[in-house]
Amino acid sequence: MAVGAVLPLVACTAQSPPTEPASTAAAPTPTTPRREIVSTFTTKDGTQIYYKDWGSGPVVVLCHGWPLSSDSWESQMIFLADNGFRVIAHDRRGHGRSSQPWDGNDMDHYADDLAQLLDMLDVKDISIFGFSTGGGEVARYIGRHGTKRVKKAGLISAVPPLMVKTDKNPGGLPIDVFDGLRKAQLENRSQFYKDVPAGPFFGFNRPGAKPSQGMIDFWWLQGMMGGHKNTYDSIKAFSETDFTEDLGKFDVPTLIVHGDDDQVVPIDASARASAKLIKNNKLIVYPGAPHGITDTHKDKLNADMLAFLKS
Repeated sequence: MAVGAVLPLVACTAQSPPTEPASTAAAPTPTTPRREIVSTFTTKDGTQIYYKDWGSGPVVVLCHGWPLSSDSWESQMIFLADNGFRVIAHDRRGHGRSSQPWDGNDMDHYADDLAQLLDMLDVKDISIFGFSTGGGEVARYIGRHGTKRVKKAGLISAVPPLMVKTDKNPGGLPIDVFDGLRKAQLENRSQFYKDVPAGPFFGFNRPGAKPSQGMIDFWWLQGMMGGHKNTYDSIKAFSETDFTEDLGKFDVPTLIVHGDDDQVVPIDASARASAKLIKNNKLIVYPGAPHGITDTHKDKLNADMLAFLKS
């Protein structure tokens, strides 16, 4: 129907007497203004970063592991948001739903991307946690950008201070281990990303373990969403970056949580070594726990994180 034909109908309707009494309903109660929720932002070098921003309250920031995405934190995100926190988690460049730049797949860029996200959101007094490779991202962020926005920090199954074996780090893993990861990724990335969660990541290769196909499939899905080049480069980033000096710059209370049966990031060269370098820390060891405690021990981890946040 043409607009001109509609106008007379509107006029007639306006002149017709009301058939029902005017509503006596009270005016709607004003609602709390909501912040704009945007799912992506663009870094200074043109990389698009995806992030989630759930809940309201004191801010918690979560940095994920390799080769996963922010989805790997979903059990902690929903728990903390339900308990009165605003929870922010991003997909690291080259991972998940973020774009896949050819260059810049290193800890310095990861930390600077994170800094730009936090600056853009202008969040303050945050508690920031990193899982596995994300622990390196947190360490390098504090090392490069300080703690002006940070109230507390957490390292969960995290890679610092240094994973690879060197003369100064005799307890690290031989470079052959990481060369093997790179070789497996180039030969058959999809199969490699099934073998890791089906084996050491969740400890499903241990006697008596009961593998969860759902956990394995979800790990594989997250990994395959990442860029081939990006996740390949990230192996060097998480294994060969030395975070010793970064840990020395931690000046906020820090929670360190690690399983003592972690086959991916052995506890002695990581959590226990980090605890010796960070001034004000609390180390919690999960007996018999594997690397992927955000899933396998999520209830205990959620409770420990919440207690630390409220302390």
